[in-house]
Amino acid sequence: MSQRAPLGIKLLAAFFVFGAAVCSLTIVMLLFPGGPLDSLWRLNPDAQVAFQQLGKLSILLMLIVGAACALAAIGLAHRASWGIPLALVILAVNLVGDTLNAFLRHDLRTLIGLPIGGAMIAYLLYARRSARRGVLNQDPKNKHE
Repeated sequence: MSQRAPLGIKLLAAFFVFGAAVCSLTIVMLLFPGGPLDSLWRLNPDAQVAFQQLGKLSILLMLIVGAACALAAIGLAHRASWGIPLALVILAVNLVGDTLNAFLRHDLRTLIGLPIGGAMIAYLLYARRSARRGVLNQDPKNKHE
């Protein structure tokens, strides 16, 4: 069964590739402070401070997040059975983080992530339900196509 991925799934896979790339870039910036990429911290100076407070743990955190994003991108792109659930978990954890940042750190800017992440989750739930219907409605003779 080699179906082409819907545009929404392709876009979400690209979103997770971007997330993995940003994590990789962040790791490089953390490993080589004061380097030529340091000017990028101006995009989010609060992140630089937070990562510096975490110390070496911040590199491990970025490795885990980047690996999760890369795996989600691969799973979505290949329409693996674990791709959508992994993407859902990552987005849900991000929504919890945005909510906590808004209320604990009084950073209301993070609330913009709630409707965006919510829309992504809604789309993935719809795509997962649609994929299950397709599998359930499949002709048993064509099961291994």
